Amino acid sequence: MIIELRSDTFTTPTAAMLDAMHSATVGDDVFGEDPTVNALQQKVAALLGMQAGLYCPTGTMANQIAIKCHTQPGHEVICDELSHIYQYEGGGIAFNSGCSVKLLHGNSGRLTASLVANNINNKDDVHKAITSLVSLENTCNRAGGSCYNMDDMREISNLCAEHALPLHLDGARLYNAIVAQGEKASDYGTIFTSISLCLSKGLGAPIGSVLVGSKQLIQQATRIRKVLGGGMRQAGYLAAAGIYALDNHVQLLQQDHAHAQAVAQVLDTKSFVHSILPVATNIIIFTVQGEQYTAAGLVHILKEKGVHCIAFSATQIRFVFHLNVTDVMVDALIEILKKL
Repeated sequence: MIIELRSDTFTTPTAAMLDAMHSATVGDDVFGEDPTVNALQQKVAALLGMQAGLYCPTGTMANQIAIKCHTQPGHEVICDELSHIYQYEGGGIAFNSGCSVKLLHGNSGRLTASLVANNINNKDDVHKAITSLVSLENTCNRAGGSCYNMDDMREISNLCAEHALPLHLDGARLYNAIVAQGEKASDYGTIFTSISLCLSKGLGAPIGSVLVGSKQLIQQATRIRKVLGGGMRQAGYLAAAGIYALDNHVQLLQQDHAHAQAVAQVLDTKSFVHSILPVATNIIIFTVQGEQYTAAGLVHILKEKGVHCIAFSATQIRFVFHLNVTDVMVDALIEILKKL
């Protein structure tokens, strides 16, 4: 038995999802004529309280399109130092948008309004790049799936409005936060200028993310997607999986969170574990200590026992739970960890 914990991107379609994909009605999406893609875009926009949506192959592309829409070359993007848009998108902010980045040291990947306020550049100072965008990430991957408080996001949103700054949300695992916090998804549309939602992580679709915002923003984003090579044709077969995931998999995220909590409790008893980042959703990041194991060495030992995970740094290991990790697998994982 393989217990796949490297990422929630390893989810595979269920039989019912495959049936939905097989029976999808499709057209040419570059012409705007794929009815299933259109339905997915409208669905995500409505769920998140936005006017329109754009289906993209990846979350990275959705984020990079949003950044390109909101900025001009030579401008600056504010984000936390742990942000995916900076850490894991291949320097795309510089490559695609020609922008610099102001990295802030938040609390477990989360910024505050006061922290942002202190780092907005004076537009009249020609020595400074013009601050054009603030970007948040919810949940924050590198901070162990940490979640923002809704009030804190509103404060940042109000600050951005005062400074005429757009506010983007990298919502790759947004529904993990919504489920964990008991939030109303449509409230996010009152806070952010744009949101990217990934369908291929915990929600379990095989591919795709949706960028949502105003009709004007999505019109601009559609042109940028084309320039980046993101225009797909009969993409409705893939979009159907996203619709199925949103209709059937959201509440399953609670199970992933419960699995993470159960395993974290066991890790907390092990002498080789120095610390564990607070487990808020489906991600565990723990630090290895002592002479018995290194992070890389423990990853290798676990792999030999059928547990696939990654060394997140020289001393840290990450487990990510998802719908393909069953109760039986979690029980087996717990027994493996107890015996280490």
